[in-house]
Amino acid sequence: MSKKGYDGMRYPSVDLLLDEIDSKYKLAYAAAKRAKIIEEEEWTSAEDGICVKPVGQALEEILMGKTKMTFK
Repeated sequence: MSKKGYDGMRYPSVDLLLDEIDSKYKLAYAAAKRAKIIEEEEWTSAEDGICVKPVGQALEEILMGKTKMTFK
């Protein structure tokens, strides 16, 4: 997504993210867990993304389908 589609706090869209993970609570958990890993390793698979903070990068990874989570 280019900067043209970037709209501040509304990117990435929660509606689009909920197509990937079916619950807001699971989404928050997955993003927090992945953001912690991104921060520790200082690497993200969404390097072509536009977010600079780990949580935003984690959400971009989820949206791009680069992060897989299994919930029990």
